Amino acid sequence: MPAFAEPAIDPPLADSYRALLRTDQLRRGGIAPALSPAVPESVAVLERDLPMIDLKRLTSGDAGERKACADAMARAASEWGFFQVINHSVGRELLEEMRREQARLFRLPFDTKEKAGLLNGSYRWGNPTATSLRHLSWSEAFHVPLANISREDCDYGKLSSLRAVMQEVADAMSRVADTVAAALAEDLGHDAWGGEPAFPAGCDGTTCFLRLNRYPACPFAPDTFGLVPHTDSDFLTILCQDQVGGLQLMKDSRWVAVKPRPDALIVNIGDLFQAWSNNRYKSVEHKVVANAKAERLSVAYFLCPSYDSPVGTCGEPSPYRPFTFGEYRRKVQDDVKRTGKKIGLPNFLKQSPVDAMNHSLCT
Repeated sequence: MPAFAEPAIDPPLADSYRALLRTDQLRRGGIAPALSPAVPESVAVLERDLPMIDLKRLTSGDAGERKACADAMARAASEWGFFQVINHSVGRELLEEMRREQARLFRLPFDTKEKAGLLNGSYRWGNPTATSLRHLSWSEAFHVPLANISREDCDYGKLSSLRAVMQEVADAMSRVADTVAAALAEDLGHDAWGGEPAFPAGCDGTTCFLRLNRYPACPFAPDTFGLVPHTDSDFLTILCQDQVGGLQLMKDSRWVAVKPRPDALIVNIGDLFQAWSNNRYKSVEHKVVANAKAERLSVAYFLCPSYDSPVGTCGEPSPYRPFTFGEYRRKVQDDVKRTGKKIGLPNFLKQSPVDAMNHSLCT
């Protein structure tokens, strides 16, 4: 009897790569570059440990210890835009269970993931708007609104145990995000723990997202992004990555590789927090580098307000005009569709860079 091939689990990323490579070659008159234009630098990338924050210090009961912890967090948010947290109360056993469930999910046949409507059709792969290799992400993901996780009509297929694990991880990461955001807001003078309204406004536990990521091993790894350079369009992101590595961020105009650390979660500032903090906290460009030999799994929690929530500010004067999260998301999507890349916060400055240049020329 003829042997039947196992159904492919990976999305057709190699087809996308070759098609975009041909496009790039045609732009260069049929000449293939020595290296793909996706390669951002040929210099060695330094591996660094991110600033480490012990969240136990926030609950120690000592006001001085709490203030010192919040100050350290604020310095990291200002200087790096990224930091790690330990003693975050998201159990290792829970995260390992999430990783096992995630692996089962991504090992389903590609056709099942793409067409079966799993997790209410939240599956994504590659980048459908990519027009060059610089825009191709060698990855797949389920980007799930928290409101959908527990809904009866959210289809989990045969993965009946996935729902409970996702909900528990989302709840645990939500507590971490709320704790960190409140401490950072307090350091800017917002009494998030006292009589002032909760921060961020408009986040009620159903407006946020959980994203399950997989980066398959890539035969074109030296030339390919696992995830293209970007900033996050939320308030705050909580990331649990495995020990494969590949996350890099921009620090002092150079790419820095983030050294994985067991038991630590990574926190990064999003665009909305940068705007709310009047640019004190930095939403930093970051990317994932593809790996030739090993797949990489990660789980990210995105702290987002409702689409009609105004972003606000920690004080005036603010460099940004008022805008809602929905307005920001729509503008990002329009820019990506029109130019192939995100512009982000510069669109919402009270005085755009072009206006500022014209003003300086006139004066």
